[in-house]
Amino acid sequence: MSPDFVRVDLDRAGRCGRAETIFCEGKLPSEVAAISAILREAGQTVLATRARKEHFDAVAETFPDSVWHERARCITIGSAPPSDSNLTVGVICAGTADLPVADEASVTLESFGHRVERITDVGVAGIHRLLDETARLRELSVLIVVAGMEGALPSVVAGLVDRPVIAVPTSVGYGASLGGLSALLGMLTSCSSKVTVVNIDNGFGAASAADAILRLAAGGR
Repeated sequence: MSPDFVRVDLDRAGRCGRAETIFCEGKLPSEVAAISAILREAGQTVLATRARKEHFDAVAETFPDSVWHERARCITIGSAPPSDSNLTVGVICAGTADLPVADEASVTLESFGHRVERITDVGVAGIHRLLDETARLRELSVLIVVAGMEGALPSVVAGLVDRPVIAVPTSVGYGASLGGLSALLGMLTSCSSKVTVVNIDNGFGAASAADAILRLAAGGR
């Protein structure tokens, strides 16, 4: 039985393909630990996002096999079986400052059992770095492209490949970047086709969209 503060959705995997994820912001460490216990008792894996070290410490007291992904701010316990498809998600990151969001996407995908290939520090300020990776980009199945500042990278990537591009604006940048709003608007107004945009800093949402695409492509739920 769930405690009074939460109603854990144990049927979500059947409806939506993946178990419920714990969003830790605003939750006490003890609450995150309690929700994790409910999921594990139901035989489900645990993915907790936007976690702090205090959340992890509380979870690890009960589940010593839990893993703390510091930069991604995620906690995982267990993972889905590895995918038997040959499809791989590329997580492309503009700059090192964008890595927390890119890592959240990568950890999420890996907890879902997908293969992930990371391409880091290929922002448009040194576009030769991206162009050097063109052949590699074209071998990937879905591309998650993470960028702050003016958010131009997804448009450039989408002009080089024939695969879905999921753009993730980050809150990285100086004053007029407006906490990621400039990157968000730039991505939403991209002139490149195939660009789908998620919310600012939402690596988890981008990974979930990529997961749905890959499961559909593999012919399963």
